[in-house]
Amino acid sequence: MLARTLVLAALIPLTLADVKFTSPAAGATIQAGKPITAEWKDSGEKPLLKDLTTYTLFLCAGGNDEASILQLAPIQDNGKFSTGNAASGTVAATLGGPTKNAYFLKIQSVGAAGAQVINYSNRFTLSGMTGTFPPNVAAGIAKVSGTDGPASTSQEGVEVQAANGEEAVSYTAQTGQIKYAPMMTPPGTKITANKASPRYPTSSVPFAKTFLPTPKQTTTMTASQTVPPAESHPFNEETHKMEAQDPILKEKYPAKAHCAKVASYLQSNHGIPKSSVIYLEGQKDRLQEDNDEAQPFRGCSLPDCHLIYEVPTSTLTLFIPPLDPDSVIWSGLPLMPPEALKKYDIDNCLPTTELTTHLSTLASQTPKPQLYTKGSLTDKHPSLPTNTDFLYRAINQSRIQKDDHEIALLRHANTITASAHAVVLRAIPTATNEQDLEAAFISTCISLGAKKQAYHGIFGSGENAATLHYQHNDEPLTGRKNVLVDAGAEWECYCADVTRTMPLSGTFDDESKGIYLLVKKMQDASFEMLKAGVRWEDLHWRAHEVAVKGLLELGILRNGTEKELLEQRISVAFFPHGLGHYLGLDTHDVGGKAEKGDSDAMFRYLRIRGEIPERSVVTVEPGIYFCRFIVEPYLKDAGKKRYIDEEVLERYWSVGGVRIEDDVLVTRDGYENLTTAPKGLEEMERIEAGS
Repeated sequence: MLARTLVLAALIPLTLADVKFTSPAAGATIQAGKPITAEWKDSGEKPLLKDLTTYTLFLCAGGNDEASILQLAPIQDNGKFSTGNAASGTVAATLGGPTKNAYFLKIQSVGAAGAQVINYSNRFTLSGMTGTFPPNVAAGIAKVSGTDGPASTSQEGVEVQAANGEEAVSYTAQTGQIKYAPMMTPPGTKITANKASPRYPTSSVPFAKTFLPTPKQTTTMTASQTVPPAESHPFNEETHKMEAQDPILKEKYPAKAHCAKVASYLQSNHGIPKSSVIYLEGQKDRLQEDNDEAQPFRGCSLPDCHLIYEVPTSTLTLFIPPLDPDSVIWSGLPLMPPEALKKYDIDNCLPTTELTTHLSTLASQTPKPQLYTKGSLTDKHPSLPTNTDFLYRAINQSRIQKDDHEIALLRHANTITASAHAVVLRAIPTATNEQDLEAAFISTCISLGAKKQAYHGIFGSGENAATLHYQHNDEPLTGRKNVLVDAGAEWECYCADVTRTMPLSGTFDDESKGIYLLVKKMQDASFEMLKAGVRWEDLHWRAHEVAVKGLLELGILRNGTEKELLEQRISVAFFPHGLGHYLGLDTHDVGGKAEKGDSDAMFRYLRIRGEIPERSVVTVEPGIYFCRFIVEPYLKDAGKKRYIDEEVLERYWSVGGVRIEDDVLVTRDGYENLTTAPKGLEEMERIEAGS
């Protein structure tokens, strides 16, 4: 009775081999964070590529048997064969390990007549991957020799065929996480009977009277759909939640290694004695004015802490406030010494009441150690020789390059931030005010464990998006084109800083789309140059070159060559800020050596100057803005107004501003993008539409 049935490959082997991968090459090595490009050709076997319509491309890892294959992430979703025989995308470096030839691609193809085929590429290596594989996947990889991927007749392959029923595999007989329901026959177009019986009669349904076990099938699909909802687009919140659990975050925070790094800088640059001691005093706990509530505190989980690092012995001691019974009544127990010893890589944790005694012990040593600190110790122990000239710069410079633990913290903050940006996209159709979107973002972060924001978020709609650090977040969305969302979560004091510009109507209008694509080109051009040792000024200049070219093509700029417009700094009217900044414990992290007194308008607001080192984390955040306060002075300047077409410009004021910002780890030969928030016209529009 079924017009179509599903024949599982395990029961009827497939000879289909429509897609033959030509790239990545067998045994190739691709750097983590770089685009993974897949290319394929027609194998000559039926069905031919011309008979196929859409495909989904996944990155996989594991052995060649179904039990050890792990589908890691989509590379291309809902691809169309009509657009060409290639696709590319990037994935997070935490998805798996760097094992040689552990990875391969899987393409799931759908034909016009309903035929569905799965093919696999040869194996390749992703170098620089920082994650781990589950035991079964690692075991499967270990069994593989050579570079062949799984066979195309794996049990995940399915073919939809016309059948009379004798070859059908019934719904209840199917196995696996996905079950396939038969397609209904098309309904008739004429009523031919006076008394028609139901085409698909209902059946009895037993109701559960106790708690049911976990279901073995997670998705039911019709024959025309073969991808479960969790794989329907590249961004997936559940995947993000799992990716965030980097095993390194279960280890102690490497406080001692950070102190040793600062000491090494002091010794290399200032020749400090080997008997030196580093002393740091944390922020004070301050009450709000006329209130018994403490001011919000950022940093270590407790204010009023002190730290002493003894260079000769590499001994690190943390001093925390003693237990206050009155405070416990109201606020509960604070961080206690056993917890601090478990959380931080320190040797001792003592109450601050013992700080003076500890300093006295140091002062009794011969020779008396030199203390390096950021402030005066006269109120603690006046007899200790103190140097306050070098430590501040040493800490700032040491914070630029991140260790693996810090990178994992930044990646975790980005993971949460990505989920929150996706929720904001989905909230747009029902939101009426900027504050609705801000609430959606913050509540998502809190629900994922990030109770603090890295900074006051920006949720600027319409022309508010032209204000670089818009703060009000309280205006109606009605009648406005776009909203610029610049917001990031903080995780264990480490910050994410991500910006996306989203259409409020579900799709960008022509002017907004043109500016969005231009800003994306500016960011892509910056990424192409980004690697350790590049001068930040050169990246910034390149972004302006792309901006000028794009604004000329849109007709906003005129009457000058690209070189002339750059020399006249006309693009600064539309891209007034720096390309980005260092990121870490602070959103605008230390070490950038900004030159705020620079007379050159193009470079005045750069927060980074000079070469950027390997293992630094930077934001790359170009933007184009139509801010009347900034642009109108150019229109009143007789020497500059000739370069701007005011009639064309008039169409763009309502765009407001477009900024795209990602957090990026700088590597020796390139970069790794830590930000996985939805980006790109089609992806954002699809998520916003709820698909």
